[in-house]
Amino acid sequence: MTVDRETVLRVASLARIKVPESDLDTLADELSNILGWIEQLNEVETAGVAPMASVTDMKLRWRADEVTDGAIPEKITANAPDPQNGMFAVPKVLE
Repeated sequence: MTVDRETVLRVASLARIKVPESDLDTLADELSNILGWIEQLNEVETAGVAPMASVTDMKLRWRADEVTDGAIPEKITANAPDPQNGMFAVPKVLE
C-alpha cells in the first residue's frame, strides 16, 4: 500500500498535528514503508501458534501475600498536614 501527500495531510488533520509542506513527501514514504512491513507480517502463518507474553519460557516469582502496616507509619505520615494516630486526617466532605 502506498500513501500519498493527501493521505498524510488527512491523517495529520485527524491527529491535530501540524506538518510542514516540506515534510509531506518524506512522511508519505515512511508511512508507505511501515505499511509494507505490516503487510509482510500478515503473510506469516500463525495458525496453531499459542499466544505468549514472552519469547522465553519463564515463570514469575511469587511472594507471600501478607497484609502488613508497612512498619514505617511515622515516615508515611511525616509530611501529612494533620496526622492523627498514625493516619491521615482530612476535612469532612459531607455533613
